[in-house]
Amino acid sequence: MRHGSVGQTAKTAVMWSLVFLIVVSQTCVTCRTFPFHSARGFGTSRKAEWIENALIVLRSGKYPRLKIVSYWHENWENKEGPSSLLRIDSSDDALAAYREGIDDPVFTTTPVWKQTDSGYVLDVPPDGEIYLAAFPDFGDTEDNVTTAAMQEFETLSGRPITYAYFSDNWRTNVSFPRDAVETIASYGRVPFIRMMPRSVFWEEGPDPLYSLQAIIDGEYDTNLTRWAIDANNTGIPLIIEFGTEVNGEWFSWNGRWNGGGNTTEYGDPTYPDGPERFRDAYRHIVDLFRDLNVQNITWVFHVDDESLPEEDWNSMAMYYPGDEYVDWIGISVYGPLTWEDEWTPFETLMDIAYPALCNISSSKPLALLEFGADENGGLSNITTVESTTNTMPTTSTTVTAGVQPSLGTRTALIVGSSLLATAVVVVVFARKRR
Repeated sequence: MRHGSVGQTAKTAVMWSLVFLIVVSQTCVTCRTFPFHSARGFGTSRKAEWIENALIVLRSGKYPRLKIVSYWHENWENKEGPSSLLRIDSSDDALAAYREGIDDPVFTTTPVWKQTDSGYVLDVPPDGEIYLAAFPDFGDTEDNVTTAAMQEFETLSGRPITYAYFSDNWRTNVSFPRDAVETIASYGRVPFIRMMPRSVFWEEGPDPLYSLQAIIDGEYDTNLTRWAIDANNTGIPLIIEFGTEVNGEWFSWNGRWNGGGNTTEYGDPTYPDGPERFRDAYRHIVDLFRDLNVQNITWVFHVDDESLPEEDWNSMAMYYPGDEYVDWIGISVYGPLTWEDEWTPFETLMDIAYPALCNISSSKPLALLEFGADENGGLSNITTVESTTNTMPTTSTTVTAGVQPSLGTRTALIVGSSLLATAVVVVVFARKRR
């Protein structure tokens, strides 16, 4: 999952401080909102509306090669504190939308395995079915794997999950996450490991310890060999991705930090160095595992629906290691992750991403590895609210939210969907009533 903007907590703190001071000293202002026109009637939660749209379209079969749906369940934090309320229980409406959306036989949680030349790998589910999975809130560093977290998520959602997704952060030592794997397996779920070559959690630049070139050069082969042997010795079927959301500059393995679009300093002089280094590092790891005859790994290639930087050399396909190295291709598709982001329906985002994902490979099954949205996201609407209220008579005490045509009839400007947006209205009206 990508990092959000730094500074959201400070902005939120300032906003609430202003609201507190004004509410104490001013006459109370009443705000009224219109609900979304949701098929299920999810009131004023834009997140619920977004989740509903996502699960309706995913069930519909519009994206026929998409065979895994995995929700990112976490109240995610940035460097300065809480930033995004992504958990499915961030509101009653969001929880209801998720529970109702997955309450359908199209979603299965029984994994199917097949024998290949490289061992047992996860096969696609039966026709018309999609695996249901999640990152069930394993903490801020994504690696605090507990049975309690899985039980809580499944109780909230009302359904079991096929696999539990977690990060293997290399930190200062590359070693197999045995405890996490055994915890997930003993609970009866498939361990899905995000192999993350990072020594620090907040990066957005080159990692101080690990690099793609060093992986290619074999500098970590001793530890990776031990990792592979330990993984094989468990006898547990594992799913592994290396280099999550590689086309996003928020991670150190993105091409920007590894040569970018330059073609003169590594490998093929006709291929951009950044993506080529990632491709070769991925291949190096898979080759190492196969040379050791590791038989229990399903390999996943993971991109984001948004390529940053927006350069031709940074497209999803440029990083692809090749069909012979990959079993599944996955993507992250998020709604707003901070209050500054815009609300765009899931279907709109996926309609853009799906063809690009399909073009990476004509044969590999596809997975929605991460999706979700911030309960208080999309508050770029604050500017619109202030502009509207500043034109109203000073005697008015009611604000009615309406639809923004540019975002479609299902994406409305809902003041009451966020306490912070409501707070801005309070500030504006209190100021006008002086």
